Amino acid sequence: MHTEVLKYEVNGLNMESVLYFDETKTGPRPAVVVFPEGFGISAHAKEKAQRLAALGYVTLVSDLFGEGKTVSTLAEVMAFVGPLMGDPERIGAYAEAGLNALTSRPEVDTSKVAAIGYCIGGSVALELARLGANVKGVAGFHSGLTTARTENAKNISTKVLVCIGADDPMIGPDIRQKFAEEMNAGKVDWQLHLYGGVVHSFTNKEADTRGEPNILRYSASADKRSWESLVNFLEEVFA
Repeated sequence: MHTEVLKYEVNGLNMESVLYFDETKTGPRPAVVVFPEGFGISAHAKEKAQRLAALGYVTLVSDLFGEGKTVSTLAEVMAFVGPLMGDPERIGAYAEAGLNALTSRPEVDTSKVAAIGYCIGGSVALELARLGANVKGVAGFHSGLTTARTENAKNISTKVLVCIGADDPMIGPDIRQKFAEEMNAGKVDWQLHLYGGVVHSFTNKEADTRGEPNILRYSASADKRSWESLVNFLEEVFA
């Protein structure tokens, strides 16, 4: 597996994103930009990107903090996420920079690119769709669903998948309903998968170490089901 750090600048920060692809394959191929949780480019995001690369995709785990920084507590995450969620232009800059870093690579078939994200990374991926980016699909997992500019749903020209824990205290029924209304108003081809008894960060095996089990908790079954949904979704959008 080829692994490489791509460096570029966005929002005044020096970004260090991580690229993966199978070097035994030749020619341009479909690609996926992976926006990580608010904890940064952790083992979780890298593992997901590596698994996708093993399926034949070129993948890029896109830096959000700069310098490839990671944090370890929910308080640190919220201090970053809070201001960011009210600033769609800043989110869009992160999203477009990561996408451009990936599509600049010669290994990438630029007509077949998707964006996925986890937690705040899912919010970033969705904002990329709202910007009208030229991607085939966008997927979010335990993803933030709100935006300061719901009217931008009309710009979405791609398919959308979101996978959410039904008991996630951060993404309750009212938020999910508003997201559904936003997607319908924009005439988007969208899916929402709910997992019963599941809270936030259900795809991250490190979630149980955060000390917030009522908020952050790994679910092996939801992780497996959402991964299978992603694999099927990518096959569909790249067909």
